[in-house]
Amino acid sequence: MTPPDAPGSRWSDLDRPPLNAAALRRALVRPGGLWTSLDVVQRTGSTNTDLVASGGTEGAVLVAEEQSAGRGRLDRTWTAPARSGLFFSVLLTPGPAVPVARWGWLPLLAGVATATALSRAAGVDTALKWPNDLLVTVDGTERKTGGILAERTGDSVVVGIGLNVTLRADELPVPGAGSLALAGAQVLDRDPLLRAVLRSVEDWYGQWRAAEGDPAACGLQDAYAAGCATLGRTVRAELPGGRALVGEAVAVDGDGRLVLATAEGVQEPVGAGDIVHLRPAE
Repeated sequence: MTPPDAPGSRWSDLDRPPLNAAALRRALVRPGGLWTSLDVVQRTGSTNTDLVASGGTEGAVLVAEEQSAGRGRLDRTWTAPARSGLFFSVLLTPGPAVPVARWGWLPLLAGVATATALSRAAGVDTALKWPNDLLVTVDGTERKTGGILAERTGDSVVVGIGLNVTLRADELPVPGAGSLALAGAQVLDRDPLLRAVLRSVEDWYGQWRAAEGDPAACGLQDAYAAGCATLGRTVRAELPGGRALVGEAVAVDGDGRLVLATAEGVQEPVGAGDIVHLRPAE
């Protein structure tokens, strides 16, 4: 038996207790609900990769206490100390109720749901950076504390969410990163935070499906715009192929694209790319 304080023991960092998988299942997996299974693994490469390969059914949730090869957009990696955050993926099958053309709203839906849940459950203001980043304010500066990655797999979509919860300043992977702890969150217990996020995803997803994926009809488009820190800012969109576009982010359109108003007086929608929030001097 491994001593409780041995390196690698699940109790070796008492400030970061393990998730209670059984309690999470009791709270979230219920007849008639969206979530049909919930598994917690101690360590894996990527919960998205594992869930894509599982061939599971809608409502499957996979949570990892630690990810060694977590992925973000543009093949960026996402790593963090064990039990320092929430790293999980969910399997959703929107069709046939929702046309495939509207599935691109799923990562934005996950962002709205997560930000809403964190504001309520952790008492920390969480903003959205288009298309998939979650921002908190640390010492007056916007910092990325989470990210979302959606991947199509057959007739389903796997949505992965990563959140830095208790990361300390000396553990941040890059200077622009943050965590709920550094932002002064009132709650850092990952069990209630995960319950809150998954319940919020279930609620927003249900409304979106009932509206056949229409983001305006279900209020998703307005909710995203209200919480989006990118809107109203001058940004640089680094587009596929090496092209860059600078303009004011003025809207998120019905297809989930970011609309930029350029200096030439043109409004151009951006469907994919890396967005950099520019300071006024830039």
